[in-house]
Amino acid sequence: MAQLALNRFQTETAILTTSDQTIYTAPAGYTGIILYAHITNYGSSTTTVTCKHVRSGTETEIINAANVPVNDAYIPLDGKLVLETNDSFKASAGAGTTLKILLSVLETAN
Repeated sequence: MAQLALNRFQTETAILTTSDQTIYTAPAGYTGIILYAHITNYGSSTTTVTCKHVRSGTETEIINAANVPVNDAYIPLDGKLVLETNDSFKASAGAGTTLKILLSVLETAN
């Protein structure tokens, strides 16, 4: 059996929609640590963002309907977020597709 890499760095990006999108899921054998999250509004009006942690079907809002001003950014995490195997990070925009999200993730073997 192949040995898992001890540490792997990942960058995940997406254009948010009004539906929940899974931005990152911790893979089997790894714990994912979200080191940084950044949401940018490149549209022409303020819109909102909602971010969630998901474990075994239970969704917990990290931030709910936070305003993201035009040509500005929002940082939804005040620290690091640990995601165990199969945990997910989801996000959605309040309107349109004018928000982009970037996650910096460290995966570490269990």
